Amino acid sequence: MFVAKLVKIMLKKVVNYTGIFFWYLFSLLPFWFLYLVSDFLYLIIYYVIKYRRGVVADNLRNSFPQKSEAERIKIAKQYFHYMADLLVETFKMISISEKELLTRMRITNPEIVDHYFAQNRSIIAAAGHYCNWEMAALAFGRLTPNKTIIVYKPLTNPTFDAFLNKQRARFGAMMVTMKQTLRTMIALKDELTISVLASDQTPVRHEITYFTTFLNQPTAVFLGIEKIAKMTNAVVVFYRIERIKRGYYTYTLVPLIENPKETAQYEITNTHVAYLDKQIKETPQYWLWSHRRWKFKPEDMNK
Repeated sequence: MFVAKLVKIMLKKVVNYTGIFFWYLFSLLPFWFLYLVSDFLYLIIYYVIKYRRGVVADNLRNSFPQKSEAERIKIAKQYFHYMADLLVETFKMISISEKELLTRMRITNPEIVDHYFAQNRSIIAAAGHYCNWEMAALAFGRLTPNKTIIVYKPLTNPTFDAFLNKQRARFGAMMVTMKQTLRTMIALKDELTISVLASDQTPVRHEITYFTTFLNQPTAVFLGIEKIAKMTNAVVVFYRIERIKRGYYTYTLVPLIENPKETAQYEITNTHVAYLDKQIKETPQYWLWSHRRWKFKPEDMNK
């Protein structure tokens, strides 16, 4: 029994590390070739595999009831094409040079960090799964010499989780799991930091305490950004990523709340969720529509 279990563990590791090796080789390919692969992947994902087309269709129908079916199908196709781009760009992240990264993911207002740090204020950035959040996370580590913290949800595969986080952190970002966020913030309360937390992550059922309106429907949301901002008096900004053209992005830190301790309950949460809602409605194809974001409804909480 012990030998069989050991062999199983070893085989799993071989498969994992073989996958990582080929991932790295694939990342060495130039962008122009990767986008040819992406065009092919889009056709396979959308027309052959039909990956989560029903989930995307339902999400778009509930989010944009005022749009026609033809308009929603157009958005869905644009989304799947962008998802293929996002996939190959994410593969590329593990070998991209710092110079090329900062050319492709450029901040528009770096002075805002110095502005708040000069006031001895830390910053919390709310971000969505919008545009290339992985590329943005990688570039985030070069934003300031101070600690840059990225809060993430671990993968179920520990080998790939460790590998991916090593790549995310290779330009200086500090990776912190969602469960360790509060403890980390308390430990760093005397330092100036800038942290990124997801604005659109789905809470697990037992952690749901609040619903707000997001994309035309009641949506369960985390209150972590609000709680940490009030505890640390950190300025809350929105991490707005925009796609300029294929493979090129900008990000802007948009001030939302400067005095979190003076806000009403849920005000911070409603503000950053509303900002993401507005951006998605402006250019919807860049949000993660294949995610089952609305698994929980208010009426289900008492069952």
